[in-house]
Amino acid sequence: MVVEEWAAHIVKTGFESFDRETVAQAKSRIIDLVGCTIGGANAPGNSVLLDLIKGWRGKKEATILVHGTKAPAHNAAWLNSIMARSFDFGIILPYIGDVLAPGHVSESTVPTAITAAEWKHASGKELITALILGEDLTIRLIAASRFIPGTGWDSPGIVDKFGTVAIAAKLMGLNERQIKNAFGIILDQLAGSFQAINDGSHNFKLGQGLAARDGIISAEMAQKGWIGVNDPLQGKYGYFTLYCKGSDPEILTKKLGQEFYGGRCTYKPYPGCGWTHSVIDCALDLVNQQNVDVENIEEIVINIAPMHFDSPLNQPFVIGDNPQGNALFSFRYSVANALIRKTVKLEHYTEEYIRDPAVVALAQKGRVISDMTPDDRIDSAEVRLKMRDGKEFSSRVKAPKGNPLFRPLTDTEIMEKFWNNVSFSKTLPRQNVDKALDLINHLEEVEDVSELVSLLTASGAKNKPN
Repeated sequence: MVVEEWAAHIVKTGFESFDRETVAQAKSRIIDLVGCTIGGANAPGNSVLLDLIKGWRGKKEATILVHGTKAPAHNAAWLNSIMARSFDFGIILPYIGDVLAPGHVSESTVPTAITAAEWKHASGKELITALILGEDLTIRLIAASRFIPGTGWDSPGIVDKFGTVAIAAKLMGLNERQIKNAFGIILDQLAGSFQAINDGSHNFKLGQGLAARDGIISAEMAQKGWIGVNDPLQGKYGYFTLYCKGSDPEILTKKLGQEFYGGRCTYKPYPGCGWTHSVIDCALDLVNQQNVDVENIEEIVINIAPMHFDSPLNQPFVIGDNPQGNALFSFRYSVANALIRKTVKLEHYTEEYIRDPAVVALAQKGRVISDMTPDDRIDSAEVRLKMRDGKEFSSRVKAPKGNPLFRPLTDTEIMEKFWNNVSFSKTLPRQNVDKALDLINHLEEVEDVSELVSLLTASGAKNKPN
């Protein structure tokens, strides 16, 4: 049984199992997600959850990053993960070889690992070990899943939960039987809907946080003796039956313990849904390289892959109750914003910038089509501009900037992104973040992760929460 093999693998695998590159890649993912968590600390809706957690009280087991509030570990992980996803800026789309395993993994796994490691006073080596194990199993599960198209399930609240269970179980020191039960417990907590993206609600990041919270809760239940279902993956009513039209189960255990997936992933250069990044690249090329006069644009034609044509990304751009959610998942806003501002920054996904009449008016000129060839990738895109004088300009990309196969970010660009998050947040002293960054870069030498966490909190944020 797969979950039994996974449980044995989690128990027996230690830090010494990883080569230097695998460890370095894990630390890079931690840096990226810590930056995104800092940048998203005061994003819309998050202050509501912070107030709820303060009101619930409970054991002071772990820290809500930036804010410094102590809470039960599962609640701290919940909000830490939600903050990490708040600008949809974190690592996405890992690859197994050249095969894409589409998903948002690290925005749940990294906050879970940091939170649980602080709670258990784990070392940096133990944090890295748990993170690599959890992300590897999550990516294997995504790759094995033939998802049912058109059902509207959103994967972070489904597949990520198996990874966060693995992370929590490893850091809590569960035995094989307990880990198997923890996987069995999580089955009844799987959920997540694209309706949140369709509506632009705060919920687009909720599944990300629930994965962190429920993974820890399931491990705690199993540790106390709760019995989970026997086979949550391949049982008659298990994961593959409920959420997939089929599976490729051999990847779940192939070279388990020999290869660890997670290092080959997309580091986003811009906030917003990753599927919008190709059209952003096209727009930036048009204004920065082709010197298009934005004021003379009559129509914007946005050409995307067929799978995105019927998605929420292709809705007319309308500002609702949560403008950030509307902008993060809009082809039209993404292109208009890039054309007018000639860059894409975190502040462009705050309400003041989103409501800019010039950007809104230009977004209304957008028309989305799907005229890609069978040879195009699902992240290929083209933007064509029709001008008032009859001229046309166009730009096309095979894959967006950040794609690890074609256009990976450099180490310098990843660090620039990190500091952009810190600067935007205006919550933590530069000297503290410098020290935290140094600890992450030498994480295998850290004896207690709480030393790192203490540097990632502030007594009070300078920006008021939204």
